[in-house]
Amino acid sequence: MSKFFRIVMPALLLWVAATAGHAQALFERIQAGGALVLAHRESSIPFSYVNTENKPIGYAVDLCLKIAEAVRKKTGMKSMPVTLLQVTPSNRITMIEQGKADMECGSTTNNAERRQKVAFTIPHFITGARLLVRADSKIERIEDMEGKRLVSTKGTTPLAAAQQANRERMLHITILEAADHARAVEMVEKGEADAFVMDDVLLFGLAANRPNPAALKVVGKFVTTEPLAIMLPKSDPEFKKLADDEMRRLIQSREINGIYDKWFMRPIPPKNTALNLPVSYLLRDFWKYPTDYVPF
Repeated sequence: MSKFFRIVMPALLLWVAATAGHAQALFERIQAGGALVLAHRESSIPFSYVNTENKPIGYAVDLCLKIAEAVRKKTGMKSMPVTLLQVTPSNRITMIEQGKADMECGSTTNNAERRQKVAFTIPHFITGARLLVRADSKIERIEDMEGKRLVSTKGTTPLAAAQQANRERMLHITILEAADHARAVEMVEKGEADAFVMDDVLLFGLAANRPNPAALKVVGKFVTTEPLAIMLPKSDPEFKKLADDEMRRLIQSREINGIYDKWFMRPIPPKNTALNLPVSYLLRDFWKYPTDYVPF
């Protein structure tokens, strides 16, 4: 046996064993009466947020519950408990990576950097980052932010994109970080920041549910392209296959269309206002051949 195989093969066998053990542990835990843990967000409207009764709801939450039902059927555990765990933009990846949650039901972008730590199922939405500003603002694009204050949420891809654009274009923007989306919107309202850069669908949802939605507007071209997907453990291929199969079933049967319409076309809590956001051409084309592969 060559030196290469003597060194590499033991490590490879350990990795395979660890991967198989993780997948087996998940389903064994469920079959032993354990709970499936779903991570959710606090203010990622309409994907994953907490309503006035402190109950997690949203488009991604509904999709996760469909996958949970598929887990029930696979394990034969009809009474499988589902535990809901609130996470933040800054700790959501860690919670999945460390095994404290089995799925993250939110508005998380699938990109190459994150795939080093976690896995993603088939995207449920494709969006891009734009700017939320006050209605009386003259800001129309990222270049108008030169010398101004731009806020984004800690641990998000729009924040990283804004920092990169600031460096490359030498815009001299003061980049601020907010703990969550709601705080970032508040900073714009109070004049603590001139704009909030985030996925435009989230900006529309956040603005619609503020005390005075007319005081805010979404402007600019896409700063990024964001394929949003449910986040899963990286070392659990069996669970990932089940999640992908269920997402593919929802898409190909068009059952997902009804779930989409519920959250993007109809009135939603807490103010019972509708986003009126039809399925984009990008998402419609992506769903023709549903895959977990994204070129980012």
